[in-house]
This record gives sequence, C-alpha cells and structure tokens, in this order.
Amino acid sequence: MKNTNYIMIASLIISVFAGTAAQAAESAKKDPMQIVRGAKSWAQTCGSCHNIRPPKDLTDEEWEVSAIHMRVRANIPGNVIRDIIAFLQASNNEKVKK
Repeated sequence: MKNTNYIMIASLIISVFAGTAAQAAESAKKDPMQIVRGAKSWAQTCGSCHNIRPPKDLTDEEWEVSAIHMRVRANIPGNVIRDIIAFLQASNNEKVKK
C-alpha cells in the first residue's frame, strides 16, 4: 500500500513538472526579460547554497532535471524556476556531448 502511494505521488509530481522546459522556452520567446530575471534568480536562489556551475557544464535536459529537483527541494516558485531554466538553456550555447 505504501509503495502505491509513493508511485501515485511521484506520478503527480512528474505530471506537474513535465511541461516546465517547454513552458520556459515558449515564455522566453514571448518575454526576452525572462532570461534576465532567470540570471538574477539563478545567482540569488542557487548561488545562496551552491557554488554555481557555468551553464555550459550541463545539457539543457540535465539543467531541467536539476532545476525541477531543486524546485521541489528548495520550494522555489514555478515562475522563478521557469525563468532560471530559460536563462540556463539560453546561456548553454555550447551543448555538452557525452
């Protein structure tokens, strides 16, 4: 029974955050200031606890996963995390190849 509850919660979280990157990319096209807000939020929010990495250190997908994880862990509002993702993906002009 407990495992079923965890699976249901995980499914709910995944469904809520599934569109985050797509929303960030679409919003950045409509609002270029999103990238500016994202840079500021990234420095303030992420930099308060981490030695932040350059955007090119991870792929767009890896940044999305990391940002969504930290949204849950640090209780970062959705609009702020979308701005941060838009900034990281816009700044990640050298894609990491693994």
